[in-house]
Amino acid sequence: MNKFCMTAICALAAAPAFAESHMASDAMAKAGLTYGVRPAYLVSKMEDGPLKDELAACLGNTPERSAFSIGHRGAPLMFPEHTAESNMAAASMGAGILECDVTFTADKELVCRHAQNDLHTTTNIVVTDLAENCTTPFTPASGDTDASAECRTSDLTLAEFRTLEPKMDASDASATTAEEYLGGTADWRTDLYANDATLLTHAESIALFDSLGADFTPELKSPSVEMPFDGFSQEDYAQKMIDEYKDAGIDPSRVWPQSFNLDDVLYWIENEPEFGAQAVYLDDRYEASDEDEGAIDPMDASTFKPTMQELADMGVNYIAPPLWMLITLNDAGEMVPSVYAEQAQEAGLEIITWTLERSGPLASGGGWYFQSVSDAIDTDGDYFEVLDVLAQDVGVAGVFSDWPATTTFYANCKGL
Repeated sequence: MNKFCMTAICALAAAPAFAESHMASDAMAKAGLTYGVRPAYLVSKMEDGPLKDELAACLGNTPERSAFSIGHRGAPLMFPEHTAESNMAAASMGAGILECDVTFTADKELVCRHAQNDLHTTTNIVVTDLAENCTTPFTPASGDTDASAECRTSDLTLAEFRTLEPKMDASDASATTAEEYLGGTADWRTDLYANDATLLTHAESIALFDSLGADFTPELKSPSVEMPFDGFSQEDYAQKMIDEYKDAGIDPSRVWPQSFNLDDVLYWIENEPEFGAQAVYLDDRYEASDEDEGAIDPMDASTFKPTMQELADMGVNYIAPPLWMLITLNDAGEMVPSVYAEQAQEAGLEIITWTLERSGPLASGGGWYFQSVSDAIDTDGDYFEVLDVLAQDVGVAGVFSDWPATTTFYANCKGL
């Protein structure tokens, strides 16, 4: 690539489909922001009370962009995740921050995918000529064995990656053909907007999000390949992600780099302190076994290792656990902050959380994301009850959502 080529222009020239979506983003920006119908629907499902009355009074408000509202992979409740279209939809709902989950291809180019090994569920790769490149090619269901495949971005060059067609993240475990395997979309999502969606490189996401008036929260995804990869170390990977913001001339104050790997966060703090100041530690220690010293019980501060104060002493300013770790039920069955949330507050850590509207309808308790308060959840209107506790009692700085209009509406109504 010409060394004098400006980042955004080079990206446009390299990817005609992205160029078209970039122009579409200009049209969307001019069209203004919209809540759509969902916030009003959710308010109608709330139990009567002061919060419902307050939110109902805001339904006629003019939407405003809010950094409290973070697009989780764009707006994947209805759009294929990490596509230009998904992020344009999130921006149109007022999401002030958009996310590119960052991984790399065989030629070490950065692209937006939730995982390095998710191409078999998020694209059409298993029915293309590139299927033979997959780490584990498609295997049909047989007897008690589910259909399976594993296709990684590192199995492809960037040029090959660009030929894929994105789709809703799903697969059909009962499939006996590769074509059937492309199905499986949950009945509370939709394939209506999956046609002709546009994949993004990380550099293209920067140009697009900037054009949409949004800020950035890239997540450095854990590699599925052994590192170093062809001489590409974890530190090289962490640095390359930051370098693409520097190359694009993005002010560090607009970027919240994320990682589940605490070493990545500490690398940015030490080597890129302007970006490291807003680096977000995605705390997944809840996945550790009970025997593991790192396992966290959100109601037992003795299990926080490192502790919240130790994280703060390391220079970590932002922590981002799943929302169920931040809230619990008191003896009266009311949602209240967990000990984990209280300890983070006491250490002066900013808190971001994930992911609202990821689990579908809440009538059955909300699933994994709401596991600590499932006994208090029985209607979709409870999304706002959860948001209110997170915002007003836990004091979170932002909430990831699969449909950002809900979070934007709440933030606007509350003046966040």
